[in-house]
Amino acid sequence: MFGIFKKRSEKEKLQVKYQQLKEKAFKMSKINRKESDKLEVEAQKILDILEKTKN
Repeated sequence: MFGIFKKRSEKEKLQVKYQQLKEKAFKMSKINRKESDKLEVEAQKILDILEKTKN
């Protein structure tokens, strides 16, 4: 109930952005493969950042 007032950590923000990019890339893969590949690269960069912060 009070989760709406909780601030997200940087890690949580990156996870949400990663998930959004993956979903958008999947949808774009049916329409424009080149754009989908660009989104996948962006998502991979975010995943690399998440893995670095994890270790």
